[in-house]
Amino acid sequence: MIHFIVNEHSRSGKGVRVWKQIEALLKKEEEPYRIWKTEYAGHATKLAEEISNLDEAEIKLVVVGGDGTINEVVNGITCFEKIRFGIIPTGSGNDCARGLGISGTPEELLLRILESKGTQTIDLGKASWLDNEREISRLFMISAGVGMDALVCKKSMTSRIKKVLNRIGLGKLTYLIITVQSILSMQTSDTKVVIDKGRKTLYKKHIFSAAMNFRAEGGGVPMAPAADAKDGLLSVCTVHGIPKLCTFFVLPFLVAAKHERFHGVKIENCQCCELSMDKPMVLHTDGEYCGDVTKVCFECLPAKLKVLI
Repeated sequence: MIHFIVNEHSRSGKGVRVWKQIEALLKKEEEPYRIWKTEYAGHATKLAEEISNLDEAEIKLVVVGGDGTINEVVNGITCFEKIRFGIIPTGSGNDCARGLGISGTPEELLLRILESKGTQTIDLGKASWLDNEREISRLFMISAGVGMDALVCKKSMTSRIKKVLNRIGLGKLTYLIITVQSILSMQTSDTKVVIDKGRKTLYKKHIFSAAMNFRAEGGGVPMAPAADAKDGLLSVCTVHGIPKLCTFFVLPFLVAAKHERFHGVKIENCQCCELSMDKPMVLHTDGEYCGDVTKVCFECLPAKLKVLI
C-alpha cells in the first residue's frame, strides 16, 4: 500500500492533471494505494500525522505537490523511523526534488517509486523561535532564513507575477524578479550570530542569513553551492554590509554560484546557528512565511528522513 498526499491546486492546477496521470498508471499496474487530498493550507500536516499513526510497520508516503506541501508533510510526520518518503513534484520551484536529484515525467517517477529497493537517509533542518514568549519550531528540508531572503519568499506567496509565470511554465523566475523589486526597499539589522554555541560575530547592516540543507532555493538559486544534505551540517549563507545599489551587481554572481568572492558574503558550515537581531526580520522555512522575529535558531537534525531511491 502506498499513501499519496496530493495537492491538486499546486502550480495553478497542475497537481490535478499530474495526479490523473499517476492514478491511471497505478490502476494499470494494479498497485494498491490510498489518496489523501489536501483541502486547505496546513491540511497536509494533519494528513501526514494521521498517516504516521497508522498501524503499519513500514509506510510508503509519497507527496504529489510543490515545496510548500512537502514542508507541511514533513512537519506532520510523527514517526520518521517507519516512513519511506517519496516525491512527485508539481510546484513552480521544485527545489526539494532538485536537491534530491529527482527528475523525470510523473509516470517515470512513479515507476521508480514502485520499483524502489531501498532508501537514502538525509538530514533535515529545524528552525526555532519565540512568539509571545511561546517557543515554536518548524522542520525544513531545503532551507530556512531571515531577512531579505525570507521577505522575497513571503511576497512570492501572494504575488500576481508568480501566478502569471506559473501559467507559462516560468514559475522558478519568481524569486529573482521579486528580489530585484525588493532590493531598494529592503531593511537591515545589526545581528549577533552564534555558531555551534561558541564563536560569536556581530554583523552590521545584516541583509539576510539563509540556513541551507540543499544547495539551492528559490527555484534553483545556489545560495550554498557546497551544501550537502547528508553531512550532518547546515551551510549558512550570510550577506551583510553591502550597499543597496551594489546588491544589483552581486545578484548575477549569486545566480552563478560565485557570490562568496564578495566582501560581505560568508558561507559557513555548522550544526547550529543562533541569530539575534536588533529589529524584527521576516522568517521562512522552505519558502513558507513563519512570522517576524528578533531571535531564531537553525539546527541540523542528522539522518532524519528516509527517501525512496
